[in-house]
Amino acid sequence: MPRLLEGKVAIVTGAGRGIGREEALLLAKHGAKVVVNDVGAHFDGSGQSSTPAEEVCKEIRKNGGEAVANYDNVADFKAAKRIVQCALDNFGKLNIVVNNAGILRDRMIFNMTEEDFDAVINVHLKGSFNMARHATEYWREQFKAGNVLNGRLINTSSDSGLLGNAGQVNYGSAKAALAAMAIIVDMEMQRYGVTANAIAPIARTRMTVDATPQTAATMPEVAPGEFDPYSPAHIAPLVVWLASDDAKDVHGEVFRVGLGSVWLMKGWHSVARITKKGFWDPEELGPRLKEELAKGLTKKESLGHVLGEVRQLFSS
Repeated sequence: MPRLLEGKVAIVTGAGRGIGREEALLLAKHGAKVVVNDVGAHFDGSGQSSTPAEEVCKEIRKNGGEAVANYDNVADFKAAKRIVQCALDNFGKLNIVVNNAGILRDRMIFNMTEEDFDAVINVHLKGSFNMARHATEYWREQFKAGNVLNGRLINTSSDSGLLGNAGQVNYGSAKAALAAMAIIVDMEMQRYGVTANAIAPIARTRMTVDATPQTAATMPEVAPGEFDPYSPAHIAPLVVWLASDDAKDVHGEVFRVGLGSVWLMKGWHSVARITKKGFWDPEELGPRLKEELAKGLTKKESLGHVLGEVRQLFSS
């Protein structure tokens, strides 16, 4: 099998379990040397353990790959720089950053505490910024020195951010921002040979099982040996390809991935327009907007029906 990432060096944050673990394993299988970053925390961010990251490194080495564990917290700006430096110290360079680390603290908006909001934003959004900030600085400096590393930044967004989900105003806001961040970083870094893209995974993980039992019910476990459409392993192939030189022309895209499918997503865009010469009167504007909103609601319900059928197909 051809190895897409021979000679590359990658960092995967939150790589001790779930989606991050599968990403790290497949990146290594395709030839990348991997910094496996994970603080080993509970899904809400509490606690710490070196075991998850160490276990993934052991598995990579067992399969003939190269990996080093790192336990720094991405939410800390200086610690994030140490993660980048870990790649440079151990493997001499850095080509790929996969921003996957995250936590959940779900509450309805009227119950959410400031701490719940800040903690989730700090890990997902600020943590991804921290990693992107230090990696892009390095790639830019290397480019100016004549060493084009073809940097790859891959952010992890979510259905909660792209489509919305009640009870996750902190998580969804961060995930929506991560999609926007990828688009903007790509605009800024194209001239340096860098691409930035985002993925929104659909998979069974601690965040969809332990943290959100209501979601777990829609992702039933399968018997050993049976095909599992909700396995986090379905997410990794897209990440490996986006990290490869073959994806050099993929810029600022957002992909929804899982259930054996990949959706190319497009964000906020105009679906209707009403115009008038002069100023609108509120009493006149309202009815016109209601007409357009009613048309848009019909389209939105149709999309939800199609995605529901896809889920039903795999869960039946």
